[in-house]
Amino acid sequence: MSGTHLRPSTGRDHPGEQAAEAPIRLLEIRDTPLSLDEVFTAVGDEAAGGTALFVGTVRSHDGGADVDGLGYSAHPTAEAELRRVVEKVVADYPVRALAAVHRVGDLAIGDLAVVVAVACPHRGEAFAACRKLIDDLKHEVPIWKHQTFSDGTEEWVGA
Repeated sequence: MSGTHLRPSTGRDHPGEQAAEAPIRLLEIRDTPLSLDEVFTAVGDEAAGGTALFVGTVRSHDGGADVDGLGYSAHPTAEAELRRVVEKVVADYPVRALAAVHRVGDLAIGDLAVVVAVACPHRGEAFAACRKLIDDLKHEVPIWKHQTFSDGTEEWVGA
């Protein structure tokens, strides 16, 4: 056909389909409020067709009891463990960009406790990588939650 230009099928060999050389854009445990805009901006990548973002907030209840507030504490190795978790996600998925921030200190109901985002060439990869990131962060990074309940009781979670 005259005038028709066919794009060659490159599949997964195109550089944009691969993980970026330095995909870890933001990685921090901090005692200041978290920003969705900061995390979303950090994972911006022209080759990413999908970006998945997870936001964990302080809820008003847990286990059938009303929560008044909570505080997060982190072990001194928490940031190094977070990096280890992130590096595993980067090794297992074609991550173009990744960001993860977790809050420590006293938080109120509705505050952002954790924000993670992963940008990949396709949405399925982004969803899977983001799920792996938040699940492993919650299970492996030594950050503990101290909840206070409206009935005056309290509990440590993850300690």
